[in-house]
Amino acid sequence: MAGDSVLAVLLGLFDLMLFVADGFAEVPELPPWYVGIPVIIAMVTPLVFRRRSPLWSAYVVLVISIVHAALMLGIGSAAGLAMSIYSVVVYAGRRQGVVFVGAVVVASAVQLLIEQSGDILIAVLFLAFGIALCWTLGEFVGARRAYDVEVEARLHLLETERDQATRIAVAEERGRIARELHDVVAHAVSVMVVQADGASYAIRSNPELAQRALQTISETGRGALGELRALLDVLRNDRAEGEPRVPQPDAHAIADLAERMRAAGVPVTLESDELGDLPAGVSLAAYRIVQESLTNTLKHAGRGATASVRLHRTGDLVEVLVSDDGAGRLPQLMPAGRASPRLAVPGGNGLIGMRERAHVYGGTLEVGPAPGGGWQVRAALPVRLAQ
Repeated sequence: MAGDSVLAVLLGLFDLMLFVADGFAEVPELPPWYVGIPVIIAMVTPLVFRRRSPLWSAYVVLVISIVHAALMLGIGSAAGLAMSIYSVVVYAGRRQGVVFVGAVVVASAVQLLIEQSGDILIAVLFLAFGIALCWTLGEFVGARRAYDVEVEARLHLLETERDQATRIAVAEERGRIARELHDVVAHAVSVMVVQADGASYAIRSNPELAQRALQTISETGRGALGELRALLDVLRNDRAEGEPRVPQPDAHAIADLAERMRAAGVPVTLESDELGDLPAGVSLAAYRIVQESLTNTLKHAGRGATASVRLHRTGDLVEVLVSDDGAGRLPQLMPAGRASPRLAVPGGNGLIGMRERAHVYGGTLEVGPAPGGGWQVRAALPVRLAQ
């Protein structure tokens, strides 16, 4: 608006200078000063608002330009109309521009017919050239403004998409960490509860067994705390590049996991082929699937249940099978109308985590009663998809 104000002031001063010069020359058609000066000021004042209110400003200029031109007060009327045509095309649009140009043509034609001037052809050519020039400039600037608006909108959209992608990535990372926490806590707490129960029964009759149970509780608790600290560090601190961000047990650690489960009171047999060098993600997924399966065995299979773990690799496919002979093989002992607690497992967070781990690497997961009784978890993890 400041630039338009300066432009209007300069145009008004130029007309005032011409008006004063004609006054000194004593031009007979010149109106008195108290008529000419207000018309000149009224002619340039609406140009200050040509960007904010282009239509209102343009039509006020058109009306005043008729009086301004009739009094022959300078070039203010022609310049004002040219600026108004340009402003309407740029800030109001083509449709409003066509209507306004039509009004200008009609007003100019009526004025030429009234004046009966001899150079009508020159005036028509000048008018046509002025309208065409102003319209062309308006189209160019309007297209440029529209392009800038479109670019700004696209940049805003890209920023929004980037922010959404960042939020999605953060949510996925938090979900992964939540699954890790669930696996660690569920397994450790289950082992500790079972060992604590065993120690409470054996503390008087078999102190050595109680002592081993307490030692297992201590070791399991310390290991779980170490993993939890490492996982929580991911949420709190930034680590240097190349430093592992989370604990990375792998398929080779399943033997230690089976040993801990045996110490917890669940006999576990482990059969494993030569797995070779597995990608870290696939190896971690296999470990967590076995860990969650054995944790469910510990919690739901009941006393006297045994479990077996088999790891088999065929080419680029690793198969994980964890089965037990627990409560699933004794449905006749369940009261009528009451579901086995094992049937509640598929809706839990543990199964969700196992299924997501398998699906991340294009694998499959099957959970349910074993054909010969008991419960089993079967996972197939393609190795090549993770490389």
